Amino acid sequence: MKIAIHGRNFPESARSYIQSMFDELAQRQATILISHAYRGFLDMAGIVHYSEETYQPEEGVSEADFIFSLGGDGTLLDAVTHVGARQIPIVGINIGRLGFLATVAPATIRFMIDALYNQQYSIDERSLVSVQSNIDIFNGLPFGLNDFTITRTQTSSMITVHTYLDGDFLNSYWADGLIVSTPSGSTGYSLSCGGPVLLPQTNNFIITPISPHNLNVRPMIVMDSCRLSFEVESRSGNFLAALDSRSYTVDVSTRISVQKEHFKARLVKLSDDNFLNTLRSKLNWGWDIRN
Repeated sequence: MKIAIHGRNFPESARSYIQSMFDELAQRQATILISHAYRGFLDMAGIVHYSEETYQPEEGVSEADFIFSLGGDGTLLDAVTHVGARQIPIVGINIGRLGFLATVAPATIRFMIDALYNQQYSIDERSLVSVQSNIDIFNGLPFGLNDFTITRTQTSSMITVHTYLDGDFLNSYWADGLIVSTPSGSTGYSLSCGGPVLLPQTNNFIITPISPHNLNVRPMIVMDSCRLSFEVESRSGNFLAALDSRSYTVDVSTRISVQKEHFKARLVKLSDDNFLNTLRSKLNWGWDIRN
């Protein structure tokens, strides 16, 4: 089995779990492929990783049975760009804080590896948002798992986002910005701006305004088979376009549209991994003295 591994900085408390993961993979004679930046960090941290193979994140993983993401949800979002249309299954190991996407606890890593080898897992396919524009904003990676956002720059005042649904005018949002979220991203930025939570397999986008000037403007759910397009007005002459954790300053002359990507992200789920359980745990539902 060939395993690609990507990660970020980790606390000292996770060291033993990470080392045991590499030990277990080596014992099973797995071929290990590590992202170039993470390989350097592992060397500095003194982790024995049994691998001489690396890959460059900008080139992506060309061939692997699985890719392990060691970190939080942000690390998993990086891993999605490393995989792209190859749709290699992603295992999210939560060494971060929140963990809506990265749901494997460090203490269960050995159990997870055993489940992979025994094919005791399922694949959760998640839809992606795809961005089209008249310039290459995202360096050849115009897709994301969570959301696409248009926001004002730090020095600018409120912007106006003229929004169209399949070519028909929807609304002009006077706001700090606008979020187009997938169901996976409904528990992220959109949620903090008042958007609803969607189940992962819901075939929708959420349009969520960020601090709108008109208080009667509310988040809206639309089918993900539609195409959304935008024209932006800003006193500064530019705005920020962000796709998951990647953001760039863009001129207002840029024309942008979004729709559902033709491929999906494939997340590995173990037998005890349930989205409703994750919601209750991460959002503290039911934490009430009356229960």
